[in-house]
Amino acid sequence: MRLAVTGREGQVAASLIEAARSRSDVEVVAVGRPTLDLTRPDTVFPALEAARPDLVVSAAAYTAVDQAEDESDLAFAVNAVGAGKVAEAAARLGVPVIQISTDYVFDGTKDGAYVETDATAPLGVYGASKLAGEQAVAAANPRHLILRTAWVYSPFGKNFVKTMLRLAAEREEISVVADQTGTPSSALDIADAILHVAARLRDDQNFAAWGIYHLAGSGETNWSGFARHILDTSRAFGGPHARVRDIATTDYPTKARRPANSRLSSEKFAITFQWTKSEWRHSAESIIRRLMPS
Repeated sequence: MRLAVTGREGQVAASLIEAARSRSDVEVVAVGRPTLDLTRPDTVFPALEAARPDLVVSAAAYTAVDQAEDESDLAFAVNAVGAGKVAEAAARLGVPVIQISTDYVFDGTKDGAYVETDATAPLGVYGASKLAGEQAVAAANPRHLILRTAWVYSPFGKNFVKTMLRLAAEREEISVVADQTGTPSSALDIADAILHVAARLRDDQNFAAWGIYHLAGSGETNWSGFARHILDTSRAFGGPHARVRDIATTDYPTKARRPANSRLSSEKFAITFQWTKSEWRHSAESIIRRLMPS
């Protein structure tokens, strides 16, 4: 089976490429700029057609949450129009599309984990652009799976785990927000889940459970709790460590508002695809170990 994933440097794309190396039944082809540029819709179909995919994973996105407040046109061009064009191209090629989305489509006011049927209410441009992307994907290709995830980290790219390790090597104390709760999600686990889904779609020609799913880590924490686990694990492996000081969101103002509650329930995904995710601490430890100095 041949998967085309948009974006070459993103965490999910890089994790998919790595995961496929140990598999003989799947090939992952990364398609990105300049061949495929989501700000240039005319490049999307030719690039994906050349990749000859059996399934398209739409992972490329504009992810600069604060910068999006000043670059709304660009955020919507990539996350909404571009995502729709990817789904449309997949439909023209006669293949399904998996769209990666985000917890930022919610406002974070729910008391408990969000499920797929909860009302969306993004707080900023980034979340609004991703929600518009979900809608564009659904309209362009009936054979779509929209996977909302949250607090993604991996050995690749920029993410919270790597930032905490870098800061711990520079400082004795790090201030981290303690009043935002979520479900840390390993991009390696997300890639494993996508490959699991791809095999299901290959083997089940009558699959009809298309739509929106949540795919996030198991368990929950806040940002400061996540930071403490990262740094305690790093210290156990002989890496950098620093004290973590709890602060409130109001102590760390950002241009874009973040949801206070980013918890996502992945129960629907687990039941539909018979896939069990790892507890977030276990997944984090395996990645932190990989990031330790040799």
